Amino acid sequence: MNIWFLRAIWISLPVTAGGAFVDAIAPWPTAARVVAAMLAWVGWTVVLLATLVPRPVSLTVARFGIPIAFAAAVAVAFTGRTSTLGWVVVVGLTAIACGLGTRGEFARQCVQGAAYGDEERFPLRVPPAVTFPISPVAIAIVGAAVVVGPLLLAHREWGAGIVVMVFTLPASYFVVRLVHQLACRFVVLVPAGMVIADPLTLTDPVLFPRARIMGFGPADPSRRPPEGAVDLRLGASFGSCALLLSDDADIVRRVRNEGITTRTNLLLVTPTAATRLFERARAHRIHVRTD
Repeated sequence: MNIWFLRAIWISLPVTAGGAFVDAIAPWPTAARVVAAMLAWVGWTVVLLATLVPRPVSLTVARFGIPIAFAAAVAVAFTGRTSTLGWVVVVGLTAIACGLGTRGEFARQCVQGAAYGDEERFPLRVPPAVTFPISPVAIAIVGAAVVVGPLLLAHREWGAGIVVMVFTLPASYFVVRLVHQLACRFVVLVPAGMVIADPLTLTDPVLFPRARIMGFGPADPSRRPPEGAVDLRLGASFGSCALLLSDDADIVRRVRNEGITTRTNLLLVTPTAATRLFERARAHRIHVRTD
């Protein structure tokens, strides 16, 4: 249901936020107004397509596009050229869209959108160190590259515009790649068992056949992992889950872009919607432990 609410909010923005946006840029030169309008329509269309066609790349688009829209709404409010009701509506709607479009059900549907056959994918939680401060910095870099730089050039602020574009465009490439990797982290239930795919901690997805899984269930986030366990949580301990194997498996961990092989029978991950994951794991005949 949340994804339909997100789509409804986003589709309504040209009507609910358009007037406030036009009032905010009214004093600008013609070229700047044209560029601002083009950026607004292009950004709105790209995010709309992302909400309508959920894929991992759609989640990455939403994680940048919607917060940038929220930042633009706050900027509109600070111009003082819109009514109180106008800027409250704009800021409120984009804030709600941020909450719905960057995680939760939308994230689940995006990773599931690229599933093959009988796969069921559940995204892993974003590490706290990425949520803050890396994520806001990444959004600011991309926002400067695609919005601030072009607007400065449209205002004929050639020096500032060129400096912003030169520094932020190359940086945007790297931060977008990093954030997109977050959209490619998930636990996958397959007919043969369970797969953990995490390009940030593993060199390749790892399949754990059902016959080798002794138990899968919640783990106490306050307890230190046992010696020999492979911790893939990256600091996201709330909602931790443990995967216990009947024997040791070879896990190739990614450490500074190099693969290091580790043998273990216990892995720790932190998926979103863990309760739903346990339910579906039982349906796949995987032993779910509750103790």
